[in-house]
Amino acid sequence: MPKKTILKQILIWRAKYISKKQFIMILSIIIGFTAGMGAVVLKNLTHLIQYLLDTKLVKYYHHAFYFLFPILGLTLVYFSVKYIIRHKVSHGIPSTLYAISKRKGIMKPFQMFGSILTAPLTVGFGGSVGLEGPTVATGAALGSNIARMFHMNQTIRTLLVGCAAAGAMSSIFKAPIAAIVFAIEVFSLDLTIASMLPLLLASLSAILTSQFFFGDELLLPFRIEDKFYLADAPFYILLGIIAAFVSLYFTEVYDRIQKLFDTLNSPIKKLLVGGIGIGLLVYLIPPLYGEGFAVINNLIVGHPEKALESNIFNLDLANVWHVILLLLALMFFKIVASALTFGAGGVGGIFAPTLFMGSIMGFCMSKVINHSGLFSTHLSESNFTLVGMAGLLAGVLHAPLTAIFLIAELTGGYDLFVPLMLTSTISFSITKYFKPHSVYNMELGRKGELITHDKDHAVLTLMDIDKVIETNFTVLNPEMTLEDIIQKAVKKSKRNIYPVVDKDSHELEGIILLDDLRSIMFDQSLYTKLLASDLMQKPLKIINLDTDKMTDIMKKFQDSSAWNLPVKKDGKYYGFITKSKLLTSYRRQLINLQGES
Repeated sequence: MPKKTILKQILIWRAKYISKKQFIMILSIIIGFTAGMGAVVLKNLTHLIQYLLDTKLVKYYHHAFYFLFPILGLTLVYFSVKYIIRHKVSHGIPSTLYAISKRKGIMKPFQMFGSILTAPLTVGFGGSVGLEGPTVATGAALGSNIARMFHMNQTIRTLLVGCAAAGAMSSIFKAPIAAIVFAIEVFSLDLTIASMLPLLLASLSAILTSQFFFGDELLLPFRIEDKFYLADAPFYILLGIIAAFVSLYFTEVYDRIQKLFDTLNSPIKKLLVGGIGIGLLVYLIPPLYGEGFAVINNLIVGHPEKALESNIFNLDLANVWHVILLLLALMFFKIVASALTFGAGGVGGIFAPTLFMGSIMGFCMSKVINHSGLFSTHLSESNFTLVGMAGLLAGVLHAPLTAIFLIAELTGGYDLFVPLMLTSTISFSITKYFKPHSVYNMELGRKGELITHDKDHAVLTLMDIDKVIETNFTVLNPEMTLEDIIQKAVKKSKRNIYPVVDKDSHELEGIILLDDLRSIMFDQSLYTKLLASDLMQKPLKIINLDTDKMTDIMKKFQDSSAWNLPVKKDGKYYGFITKSKLLTSYRRQLINLQGES
């Protein structure tokens, strides 16, 4: 039986026996399972490659493989993208945000497997990025395409994409509550009872899938042993301030390196520059190899020397200041290594690098205070390592709630909830002041294409500008006489506004309103004396299709109180947008966003 016929029968059966809400619940469970399976495949493939390369070749043969592996991995990614996937594989979470903002939650089929092929090659061969972003992108693409297969509308598609994101994060970290918060905070999903239950089911389905394959294995297997004391509060405030400035450093370095690679117009050039750069960094600083969770775990349990055993400088690791110096170098170069990996065409995420840098930041700060001799207090280095991760997550990703709940869940309790809140809030507030958009959404934010929790902004962002432009206006030229205007425009057009456009350049010269003609249109003595150039006036505002977003257009209508505004494209007249059509489109999009019929 053909696939379409089977699907049609399923849809008919569903319509008869299962309500829409029940079907969404079922889909959320399925999507949670698929997201969990995507995480399992990605993680196992990556760890298999790392085991074969890092354990077998580097350990028993030669340290120089650290230089060669990233270049080889990025080359394999390049050929995989060019000859197998045949589409550009964008960074995980930004590509998902773009799909929600500009593609109505629709993700292309190749995105379901693109990251599965390329991310393990990138990370397994030593690319200094994480697997969280590709896992979320894979799950989101599965969720989007499953929703499309069952003819779900835009609102449900977006919700199911969020379910996939929650499922992916739940499966990776085994932190189901933090995963739900992540989906709501990063993807700007509306938190309602209707949306909460699918997110819970997807998160639960994914974590059960992960536990079936991985058991109780955790990325950060640590339980809090040291309590929080009120006397430590000033130091957590200081950590929040430091986290904010490290977040700004992270964002600035990442942005500048990406812009630098954008100037290289050849993918081969990007591969060579980025590949050699990351290869050299990993050769000089081996802990930059891959995600870096081994380094984080060593810091949490108080064994930083294990993370630094392979340093080529042969510094004495018994000296605490040597350890701090090497760790700070790791922290500052991690984002450089990550940005080079992305620039060279690697596929990965920035979640793991953020945790990596945050753990070092918190550990080093507490270590410096404990050994400086300036303070009588002794800080818990493990606690500051954990809270440092939350502080940097809050600053870099602009996701303070995700940061707080993730670390709280990973550590199996809420003993650190107060310092987590303190540090994350300060870091987020300062970073947000200087950088309005996170690393995930800075590009969309600059273009005004980012969905936010602001309902009005979200509706405007989702509206399609092309659908509100009307082009059936009678065009005049400046040399036309009043008689020509009346005969060719007024008599034949149903509109009461006429654009005056230059014959040669097609630039908009002005507009003529029917109200401007009423007092003279029957005076035949003026028919040959008055030209369109004499009668036209400048429009109150002009909409530039090349630069204006829907938020800009709405503001121009508000500022001018106009009912019609002309549109130009590439400097030439293109059409008009009318307030009535704009408001109708706005209302329709608002209804879609709220999921009403």
